Amino acid sequence: MNFNRVTIVGRLTANPETRSLPSGQTLTTFSLATSRFWTDQQGQKQQASDFHNIVAFGKLGEICAQYLIKGSLALVDGRLQTRSWEGQDGVKKYRTEIVIQSMQLGPKPQGSYGTTAASIPARNNFQARPAAKPHAMEPAEEDIPIIEADEPLPANTNDKEGEVNVDNIPF
Repeated sequence: MNFNRVTIVGRLTANPETRSLPSGQTLTTFSLATSRFWTDQQGQKQQASDFHNIVAFGKLGEICAQYLIKGSLALVDGRLQTRSWEGQDGVKKYRTEIVIQSMQLGPKPQGSYGTTAASIPARNNFQARPAAKPHAMEPAEEDIPIIEADEPLPANTNDKEGEVNVDNIPF
């Protein structure tokens, strides 16, 4: 039996990049950073980050490009794929990627500002806003949609929910 499945949760290290393949299919790539924590033999807490190359095709790639920006938290589910090619120097090179079949957006950061990189204000223009008071009838946790590869793009693309404050990005 063979099994090739990867599920990770991480933050985008840069905005997704989209391009069209010669076949006409859309390809979107981005990188997710994940952190590992452990205690070493001396009892000191340690942390290390790993960076994962992500590939999304078609509508799922378009959705990733539309809603994800640097610092966004996302859960991706897919399979590992390793490509190889010969570099200009004649040396064989390898790249391992996660080809995703589904993506789930992370929770919206508190006090966030924009759904695209262009809509995030410069730090000098930042103005503090009072925190919104929670309503008693609202649920404690927000429903987070899971986006599958075969779903159509959502119609409302101009909303300001899911905006990210650059100051909250850990790297």
